[in-house]
Amino acid sequence: VQLQASGGGLVQAGGSLRLSCAASGFISSAKSMGWYRQAPGKEREFVARITAGGEPSYADSVKGRSTISRDIRNKMLYLQVSDLKPEDTAVYYCKGDRGVYSYWGQGTLVTVSS
Repeated sequence: VQLQASGGGLVQAGGSLRLSCAASGFISSAKSMGWYRQAPGKEREFVARITAGGEPSYADSVKGRSTISRDIRNKMLYLQVSDLKPEDTAVYYCKGDRGVYSYWGQGTLVTVSS
């Protein structure tokens, strides 16, 4: 199982990004997959999740300006975030749940400048 996040970078406030997570050997059997983020000096927090049935859920902080999606055939998980704010600055991690286990990818840094 490997989760590899990418797509982070430096973006101006109001801009958008699409984060990607390559989920080899995993996505088709996952109970759910999601995105979390950790800002400097803060704890890691939930951002978005998609269940095996395709039902999404979002944190209030990104609801309405984020879309989580997946491409099962290509084993990819995505997070599209628009109207980025400086408070969205964080390292973003993808996570997969399978059975009683959780798997984390390495993070990708998103920096939003004001």
